[in-house]
Amino acid sequence: MKSPSFSYVRPTQLSEVMSLLQNHGDNARLLAGGQTLLTTLNMRLSEPGLLIDLQSLQELKGITTVHNMLRIGAMATHAEVAQSALVSQHAPLLSDAAPYIAHQAIRNLGTFGGSIAYGDPAAEWPACLLALDGVVVVASSNSTRRIAAADFFTGLYSTALEQDELIVACEIPIASAQLWTSFHELSRRHGDYAVMGLAAAALPQQHELQQVRLAWIGAGDNPLRTFATEQVLEGQSLSEPLIAQAVACLKTELNPRADMTHSAAAKLHMASVLLQRALKGLLAGASISHIARNS
Repeated sequence: MKSPSFSYVRPTQLSEVMSLLQNHGDNARLLAGGQTLLTTLNMRLSEPGLLIDLQSLQELKGITTVHNMLRIGAMATHAEVAQSALVSQHAPLLSDAAPYIAHQAIRNLGTFGGSIAYGDPAAEWPACLLALDGVVVVASSNSTRRIAAADFFTGLYSTALEQDELIVACEIPIASAQLWTSFHELSRRHGDYAVMGLAAAALPQQHELQQVRLAWIGAGDNPLRTFATEQVLEGQSLSEPLIAQAVACLKTELNPRADMTHSAAAKLHMASVLLQRALKGLLAGASISHIARNS
């Protein structure tokens, strides 16, 4: 299909974008990488009167560290995140997740902020941001606010963004050297959307797990955490029996929706497999570290 007609503007200042959003309201759409928006335009699922291209806004680009936070500009591409030494050092979960995002051509164009704004439950970045206790920095013409990832994703392709706001950046607490993270995803083919995925984080301290975060991809209308399963692991020493207990809890807590190719039961089984992979990987790593310390 062919997209509907619309006006196009490419501002160079953030203030211009704010003014346009304020004046045009819901009739305007923001164009970041365009990987999702252009598809919806061509399918006539979206028919804006004005398209605001953000590519010339240097204010929204770059990856930096600020006040013990890793700050990823909204217009940083997936490829830039994947290749960033700062990301690899301070948020390695993102580096592990990046290769699962579509294909290289899309990673070269798609943006971190665009993925967060769209809030796709099958996308990698929203779940990672949730697992890392990230914050979404949004701005309007008269204010800036920070929204915890836990509060940002409100439903299917729905977020806490107001009509006149846009994402400026995302901020993630700089990970301590002890923080354990793990990313696992299952899809029909490499580059396809995830059928099920897990972004996990925990802080092993004195043989116990602290600050456990299990964020799921493809399990519901938005990226979500399994709090009861996290509590099974919280404050406990990791072992094979504890892993089995966590998996059993997950099977009662997680209620994934069936999709066109997988039943709810199949997706729940996939989730249990991913949790086992992640925790057994942590257990094996802890055993190796213990042997190394005592050799």
